[in-house]
Amino acid sequence: MTRPPVTVPRWRVTEDEAGRRLDTFLASPNRLGSRSRVVTALDRGRVFVNDVESAAADGASRVKAGDEVCVWTDRPGTARRRPDVIRRSALRIVFEDDDLIVLDKPAGLLSVPLDVREAAASIFEQVEDHLRRSGKRRPLVVHRIDRDTSGLVIFAKHAEAQRQLKEQFRRREPERIYWAVVYGCPDPPAGTWRDRLVWDDRASIQKETHRNDPNGLDAIADYRVVERFATTSLIEVRLETGKRNQIRIQARLRGHTLVGERRYVFGPDTLRPLAFPRHALHACRLAFRHPADGRPLRLEAPVPDDLATLLDRLRQGTGRTG
Repeated sequence: MTRPPVTVPRWRVTEDEAGRRLDTFLASPNRLGSRSRVVTALDRGRVFVNDVESAAADGASRVKAGDEVCVWTDRPGTARRRPDVIRRSALRIVFEDDDLIVLDKPAGLLSVPLDVREAAASIFEQVEDHLRRSGKRRPLVVHRIDRDTSGLVIFAKHAEAQRQLKEQFRRREPERIYWAVVYGCPDPPAGTWRDRLVWDDRASIQKETHRNDPNGLDAIADYRVVERFATTSLIEVRLETGKRNQIRIQARLRGHTLVGERRYVFGPDTLRPLAFPRHALHACRLAFRHPADGRPLRLEAPVPDDLATLLDRLRQGTGRTG
């Protein structure tokens, strides 16, 4: 069995940290610092617990007091993702038939691979591997969610299904419901956000623009407050349009930055940030018509462990750090 050398930095799990997910433990600022780095390290076989290699699926495992965790960053032969590690990761399949597959994507995985980050893991590649082993074609992209957003994403299995589904999205027919934890509390507690947004390629962010900007696109979403905490709120957002980073920028434009947000944080923030390794956004419900026979499908993804833990902390009044 390959063991990391003694010179590799190691972290011992304390009593206070016992019971945390392995990926959350490693994503803390004094370790790897982000969920995406943890996912990449797991996919490349660089994470070890008590000198035993962890697979991609082990990110959800719980660490125990006294466990010794290390990341062998320069492990030989791990410069790129290893297919055998991806095959061992468990896909969270919510629905699958001959026409499409719907996944509950973990935070930290890209929806589809990016050319500029060839080594970064994506749910597309895991679905591709799943279909290949069953003798099926490659998946076809229908829509995407952000890398650090968890929740439901659809892939088609053939071109006609992809065309039918994309047409539904173009006509804004599917119901897309997200849960988000934001600072403050929207007032009124329910309503509609309407903005004109333009994508800035240089900064890789959405920006607000004036109504007559020919390059701008309308962004529309309905929201309602689900639960209020001391300094934050859990809100439900229903997308009418589906622009890149839409919920994150629209919430921030109204002074309600998502907990864990690291990109859309411009402007004054008077609250000390809560400890959370990603933006607190989850695609929890998706309803659309089946591309083959038109029957309604209504699918849900449960709140992931990291977000559930955050909500528990907020309900107990222990979410603040610093």
